[in-house]
Amino acid sequence: MDRVKVAIVGAGIGGLATARALSCKGFDVRVYEQARQLGEVGAGVALGANSIRLLDRLGLQKQLADYGPRWTQWRFSDGGGRVLTEQEMDGRVLGMYRPDLIAMLADGLPSGTVSTGRRCVGFHQDANHAVVEFADGERAHADLVIAADGIHSVLQQHVVEPSDPVFSGSIAYRGVIPADRVPDYPATVSTMSMGQGKHFLVFTLRGGKLINFVGFVPSDDEMRESWSAPGDPATLAREFVGWDPMVQKIISHVDTTFRWGLYDREPLSRWSNGRLTLLGDAAHPMLPHMGQGANQSIEDAVALAAVLDGVDSRELPDAVVRYESLRRDRAGQVQRNSRNGGLVYDSGDSPERDEKLRGTVADLLWSLDYDVETEVQSFLGASRT
Repeated sequence: MDRVKVAIVGAGIGGLATARALSCKGFDVRVYEQARQLGEVGAGVALGANSIRLLDRLGLQKQLADYGPRWTQWRFSDGGGRVLTEQEMDGRVLGMYRPDLIAMLADGLPSGTVSTGRRCVGFHQDANHAVVEFADGERAHADLVIAADGIHSVLQQHVVEPSDPVFSGSIAYRGVIPADRVPDYPATVSTMSMGQGKHFLVFTLRGGKLINFVGFVPSDDEMRESWSAPGDPATLAREFVGWDPMVQKIISHVDTTFRWGLYDREPLSRWSNGRLTLLGDAAHPMLPHMGQGANQSIEDAVALAAVLDGVDSRELPDAVVRYESLRRDRAGQVQRNSRNGGLVYDSGDSPERDEKLRGTVADLLWSLDYDVETEVQSFLGASRT
């Protein structure tokens, strides 16, 4: 029997994780990326236990271990540095440098899997196959197309009516500095400093060699959601004058920062249409306040691969509907939790804020404790009875 051909549009974390998960199950996979080369502007991503266990099962356990240490503690403090609560993490989160994660996912793929410089401009399908069209005039024919092309997905309009992303009212200044510039910052601790209308997140990357920072501030500027818009370190410093001395010390060593417009969407009514399905930010863009954007994309990847395992070409449209049914409620809840978390972090000091913070920490732990493969097996078992 011919192998099922899958075209993935987008070579970000979700697209590459999907390619790896499907390749492990014997699918004929091709990934098409509009950028000329893989990788993104250097920034950190928090990998939680819910995705670490999945990457371990995809054969990446040794590579992940090389990027330790994992978090022992997540500390929440007010803007002045007073600790409000500390959550023991027991190694359940790992700070990863995004380009390292992209390279890790891509390196294990069969040669020729990823094509760069391929900007998707169109799509059509019939009962038996699907076609993706690119700006260079080339086309990709496949049994199934997976749209992993982000919050500004070109392919999403072929599944649901187009809708604009929702601006949160905040932007983030993000970047990394060498950890030896602030040697007293603990390598295994993530710190969330919170104040009225803004907050500041810090954690280390590359085994403690880099410090990742993200400063969240209010803005009326609905800038396009982007990883790479340049920011001004002096403006960042002014936003956090008088804050925790550690926050100010880290900012004082920032040479380069990037501004990131924070957008999400209301949960979509559907993710799939025939031989096309959405994944990651194309399906459920979320604010970063639960640290779950990349993690949910990896959950999608593994769930989709499990649902497609053993399915022939004729059964694909029904199979992607099962994937959607499995994932939509979970992703939608994480989207809502992410919005709520941002509101808590941006609240001024009050007993009500501290009570809500306990709920936010519980939401964080709920995200980490989930095993999508266990859920898939339960779901598929129930659907067969």
